[in-house]
Formats: sequence, C-alpha cells, structure tokens
Amino acid sequence: MRTPLSWLASRYSLGARSVRLAALGSVVASIAIIVTGGIVRVTGSGLGCTDWPMCTGETLAPTAEMGVHGAIEFGNRLLTGALCAVVGWVIITARLQEKPMPAVLRGGWAQFWIVVLNAVVGGVTVWMRLSPYIVAAHFLAATLLLTAAVYTWHAAYADAGADGAAGGSGDESDEGSQGGQGGRPDVPTPLVPRRAARIRSLSAALVAVTALLVVVGTLATGSGPHAGDSSDVARMPFNWTAVTVVHGALAGAVLVLAAALLSALPRDGFGAARRKAAVFLAVLLGQGVVGLVQSLTALPSLVVMLHLLGSALVWTGVLQVHFTVKRASFGHSGPLGGAPLPRARDAATHA
Repeated sequence: MRTPLSWLASRYSLGARSVRLAALGSVVASIAIIVTGGIVRVTGSGLGCTDWPMCTGETLAPTAEMGVHGAIEFGNRLLTGALCAVVGWVIITARLQEKPMPAVLRGGWAQFWIVVLNAVVGGVTVWMRLSPYIVAAHFLAATLLLTAAVYTWHAAYADAGADGAAGGSGDESDEGSQGGQGGRPDVPTPLVPRRAARIRSLSAALVAVTALLVVVGTLATGSGPHAGDSSDVARMPFNWTAVTVVHGALAGAVLVLAAALLSALPRDGFGAARRKAAVFLAVLLGQGVVGLVQSLTALPSLVVMLHLLGSALVWTGVLQVHFTVKRASFGHSGPLGGAPLPRARDAATHA
C-alpha cells in the first residue's frame, strides 16, 4: 500500500546530515520537556490549568484571571506540540534517505507513541490533582521519551555508517583504527572473551543502577516540599532524609561503576567510548555537587531546576556510553567475544 511518505520518498531524498540534525533536535526537545515540566512543578503551576485537554471546562487556553500559573502550565502543553513536530521531522527525514534507516524509523515512531503516552499521563496528573505517584510516572514517561530520542540519535549515525563524523553520537574513527592485526588499520584488535564480557556487564550494570538512581530520585521528589501547587497536595509517605541518603548512595555506586568501566575499556579501538565515559563522569560529579547543595539549602527552586536538568544530562550520558560501548565491543569480537567481525569494506574485498 502506497503511503504519502513512500510517494514523497520516490521523488525526493535528503542527506544523512538532515536526519542526524533532526535526531539531535529530538534529544534537545526531550530534555526541554523535562526541564519545563520541572518549572511547572517548582513554580506551583501544576494546576494552573484546572482541566485536560482543555485548560478549563470551557476554554482551551488559560484566561487572564488564571494569571502566570495558567500561562506556565499552558506553555508546557504547547511545548508538547512542538515536540510532536520535531519527532515528525525525524520520521520524515529518515524516510527520505536514499539508504534505508530502519532503526531511526523505529526510534522515531517509538518517540511519537511515547509523546502520546506522556500527554495522556499528564492529563491524568491534572485529573488526579497532582498525585505524587502520577507525577512520578509523568517524569518517568518523559525519561522514556529521552531514552528513545538518544537511541534514535545514535542510530542516525550507525545506520548511515558514519564512524568518525565530527561532533556526532556515533563511534569515532579511532575505533578499530589502531593496533590492528597484521598492521591492517581497518581490523580491530579482538578482545579475549572474559574481558569483552566484563566490559559489557559493567556497561549494562551502569545503565541499570543509573535507572534505579532516577527512580529513587522521583521518590525523593514525591516526598519533598515541591508538590507542584500551592494547595494542599498529597505527598508520598516516605522519610525524605532516608530517601535522599539512598539516592546519594546510588549516585556513589554509579560513580564507582563508571570509573570501573573507564578503567576496563582498552585504549585500542575504544577511544570514543572512553571519551564519553570520561564526560559522563564529569557530568555525574557536577550533578552530585548540585544535589548536595540543594539538600543542604532547603531545596531552592533554581537549584532544584539545575538538578533536574542534570538528571536528564546524566541519563543521556549513560545511554551514550552504553550504546557506544556496545557498538565498539561488537566490532571487536563476535557475540561470544571470539574472532573480530570484518568491516564492511573487508567483506566487499573478499566477496
């Protein structure tokens, strides 16, 4: 069955740079929706619009009587529309590539449906009068969207075979270009199975513990003072100090795992992964400092916002590390860490 996109693709094509920029735009927009959601919460504008999908029972937009809180909440809803446009552009640019990009298309459509899911959860949040559990689900849905966006961004380089593209999320050209077998620069040095398995396990554990860190962060938020509205909003029945201590302990565990992964990554062929792991460590340390400051200063709104931005950057960073490590380790060994897989140009040479 012929679709409008297939008809358009038969007549026009776009370069790989367009889909990479679109995918990067979706990552930025996903982070922005997390940050603006936090602005809604710390300014007490969560019920600035008293209904959903309408702002009130009679109007789509806020009225003048609703003041700044209505404007802030409605502005966050408008940003969802802009996010849909960005995700739509990712799907269109991926579809109009001469070389098929199935992973990017899957990632784009996944983002679309997660945006729909997040909008519905946002509506339920209003209907449930800012239940802290639904607010936490709303944040986690936004984090799921960011996950799909980062995956799509990485796939935009992997599908295009763009190793070494400047400023990209794909693996740089030093992967597999140093210390190759027999002096051949295009064949990566194979890893022994035990070391390959250790690297993969550390990378997977780093993602898992970081995900747990994010989830526990929502419990700290749900137990803390920023309820999202000035009215009497229910809070989670947890001891905020105890949850914060657990959150900090998990952050320490993530720091140890990241350092262990960086130490385990060989310099030969894993340059991109090592650089991303080092950047992730720096972001994580900065996030830790912001978290400590907010805990010791009674959670001022501005610092809470910086911590929320930091959480989005930490999650983006750990996914970048994991995807890059996974791709690099796959290039260095087979599924069980055996002989290295040939590069595409090697396969063509020996075909």
